[in-house]
Amino acid sequence: MERITITGVPEHFNLPWRRLIEAQSFKDQELLLEWVDEPRGSGAMNQAIRDGSADIALVLTESFVKDSIDGNPGKIIGYHVVSPLVWGVHIAAKAPERPLSEVRNVPFLVSRMGSGSHLMAYLLAKREGWTMADLEFQVVGNLDGARREFKSSLPKLFLWEKYTTQPLVAKGECRRIGEIPTPWPCFAIVASEQALEKHPDFLRQICTTLYDENRRVMEEGDTSVLAISQRYAISPEDVKEWFAQTKWAVGPQVDASSLVETMHTLLELGLVNQTVPIERLVDERFVILT
Repeated sequence: MERITITGVPEHFNLPWRRLIEAQSFKDQELLLEWVDEPRGSGAMNQAIRDGSADIALVLTESFVKDSIDGNPGKIIGYHVVSPLVWGVHIAAKAPERPLSEVRNVPFLVSRMGSGSHLMAYLLAKREGWTMADLEFQVVGNLDGARREFKSSLPKLFLWEKYTTQPLVAKGECRRIGEIPTPWPCFAIVASEQALEKHPDFLRQICTTLYDENRRVMEEGDTSVLAISQRYAISPEDVKEWFAQTKWAVGPQVDASSLVETMHTLLELGLVNQTVPIERLVDERFVILT
């Protein structure tokens, strides 16, 4: 039996994937789907795509675009979530109470270099008018690593999806002192070079089935809200607010201008030294560029 390994963050965005894998709809075709949680985020998933330990990864768009420009041979085969990701800007609850506008020259906690928490720090610094060269980073691995740092009163900033961290804010482990949304669709479906060569037909079927599941999740409304709340331990009220602003992909369309904007933003921030043709980022057998 063939096996396709899919990796993503253990967060509410990936409920459609989890349902798809639990259904194992392709077993009659001798194909087994295997899910791997990756709490360390997009930097770790990019590495899994590079080394072939994952066939598919649900990666933050900006993180994969940077890694692709830096040589990742994987390709985008579709979007998973086409709405922006709203990042919360967090600081330890014991740190001095100051508005975000007065917090500068403090370290950023990041899951790893090249992750979304790392790249979005630059976008936040640009918005706030901070000097890019002064940014300092401390790698903490994942959300649990940040929670350990939050036990201190030292002011350190941590960017993470705001509804994932809401239970920690509610418990008083940290404070949210600001937000910053991505200016592009947040999650891309990325396939490894090996999977693209070996399993193109299966990848196409998986994406088609995923789009159907995405549509079903959005159409189910309150039923989906309750399922997400129970599975991911987020209050129904918070899930309902998040659900209302979230749009999953329901087809293979990829907005080329969003990828161009992502590349130009990364270039402006000094995180890449060039832009590349869109065709280097995507596999056009799977997507319709619009």
